[in-house]
Amino acid sequence: MTLQAMAVRRPRGPRARLNRKTLTGWAFASPTALFIGLLFILPILLVLQMSGSDWPLFAGRQGTNLPDNFQDAIDNRFFWPSVWFTLKYTLITTVILIALGLGLALLVQETTRWKGLLRTVILVPSALGLASASLLFYALYSPQSGPISPALENLGLIDDPISFLGTPTRALLATVFLVVWRFTGFYMLLLLVGLQGISPELYEASEIDGAGRWAMFRHITLPLIRPTLALCTIMCVTGSLLAFDQFYILTKGGPDNSTITLVQLIYITAFQGRNDLGVAAAISIIVLIALLVVNFATFRLMRSPEER
Repeated sequence: MTLQAMAVRRPRGPRARLNRKTLTGWAFASPTALFIGLLFILPILLVLQMSGSDWPLFAGRQGTNLPDNFQDAIDNRFFWPSVWFTLKYTLITTVILIALGLGLALLVQETTRWKGLLRTVILVPSALGLASASLLFYALYSPQSGPISPALENLGLIDDPISFLGTPTRALLATVFLVVWRFTGFYMLLLLVGLQGISPELYEASEIDGAGRWAMFRHITLPLIRPTLALCTIMCVTGSLLAFDQFYILTKGGPDNSTITLVQLIYITAFQGRNDLGVAAAISIIVLIALLVVNFATFRLMRSPEER
């Protein structure tokens, strides 16, 4: 074989190996890509089509109705009350979950004697599904058969059974308590992982320099767990804006339609009230856009000044 022929054939080896690596990569990625395409991209495309169509639940697509669907969605008498309630619920749960999760993460990180027991006890509720936890708390909150009101009556603290879900404020606080009980351990675990990634040498050096606990927390702990805090905040905001199970099981949107979330409004519009999939899809698109904007703003605010 001549040198000229070898020179011509030599590049084929690396190209073949590159092609094999590319095909191998596509083979490994294709199941995930198929999963995302079937369960994420296609449903979004279908919702986009529905949002611009006249689409009754039992009649199928009847034609184009793009501007009217979004106008009907905004004009719905429950739309703005559900927006305000969802934002209020999101703010309350996010603040409580992040603050409590961080406090418990700091506690179990520094506690040495009962560290394992504390972590287990706090994490146990996270193993329960949200729907199951909602059913459990629905039974606990019941003024007739729940154990809370009789226990308080036996202690002489109340005279009559308490209706934990009987007023808008009580229903909101009762649901927030359920969510905090269910998810605090999860966020504690995420924040604990972030705390354990901080080098102890930084605290030792700052202690030698005379820094107190608050100074170390403010100038070392918070800046270094900022990415973890951003992740927890985005997850908490997303979960709260998409809240459905807990309110559907505990309150059914009551009392007096005061606890209807945006996702509940989508469900009501599509399957209970007007049976209009087009308007329900329009509300879904509004929620999706709001979710992207809020998460992007949250991510920007949680970044350090050097990264902005």
